Amino acid sequence: MAIPDYQEIMLPILEILAEGKSHRMKDVTQLVADRFGLTMEEREKRIPSGNQTTISNRVAWAKTHMKMAGLVENQDRGSVRISSEGLKVLSTKPQRIDVKFLCQFAPYLEFTKKKGGPTEGPEEPNDVASRVTPKEQIDAAYKSLRSALANDLLTEVKAASPAFFEDLVVRLLVAMGYGGSIADAGKRIGKSGDGGIDGIIKEDRLGLDVVCIQAKRWEGTVGRPVVQSFVGSMELYRARKGVLITTSTFSADAQNYVNHVESKKIVLIDGPTLAELMIDFDVGVTVSDTYLIKKLDNDFFSEVVD
Repeated sequence: MAIPDYQEIMLPILEILAEGKSHRMKDVTQLVADRFGLTMEEREKRIPSGNQTTISNRVAWAKTHMKMAGLVENQDRGSVRISSEGLKVLSTKPQRIDVKFLCQFAPYLEFTKKKGGPTEGPEEPNDVASRVTPKEQIDAAYKSLRSALANDLLTEVKAASPAFFEDLVVRLLVAMGYGGSIADAGKRIGKSGDGGIDGIIKEDRLGLDVVCIQAKRWEGTVGRPVVQSFVGSMELYRARKGVLITTSTFSADAQNYVNHVESKKIVLIDGPTLAELMIDFDVGVTVSDTYLIKKLDNDFFSEVVD
């Protein structure tokens, strides 16, 4: 039997998790392999990069897609369990769960939009291959991988302690070129707690200007009153620039307010943007695989005419 693709694996995974207990991903992979009767050779077969077995890679992707639809959830690192929505789906006794099936769930449709897929939902792999170039397939796969990583990053950040979150903000800002060094930047962040200011960081290594920081984990949407209070507190430090970071989102009214503050420059960083910046500046992430895409060097084959 050939190794099943990630869409064939979705329903079996949900059935394995039906009892509601948390399962380690490696155990789920083993149970899926048993369900499909994979041979030892098939279980040990690896993806081209060599750093993961094919079956574990496909189980992980099946879980990611169902997580985006809200059918499964992470209880802790490396574990997964079925959600209440997933139990509802199982109660309907579906014959198959695939990407088309998942498109009935609003969170999944939003996920496909973010990763650059069509708004009506992902297409079947064979349909995609027949309509786009290999380069386009690679680009789409990259966007999908990045979107999934950003989602996982935000999940981890939300589960972290307030102290860890403040340290993360320091590391990110230093990685982006602010504050000089971790030690230097960390002396002020999270220390003052004065008037809604969590800390102050140098704008550059020379400290020619300072930036007020507020780094808070909010569950709901951050509205204008919170942002307005932050801007007012900046007067205590005569600061003209400020960064307000949250793990959630900002209301339209809050965004509109900072766009009309003339005396100060305020940057609002919501959860999704925070995750993207962490990826861009290598904070909390590491390189998994590197692929070099090469093309024909026309100059090499150009004849020199005397």
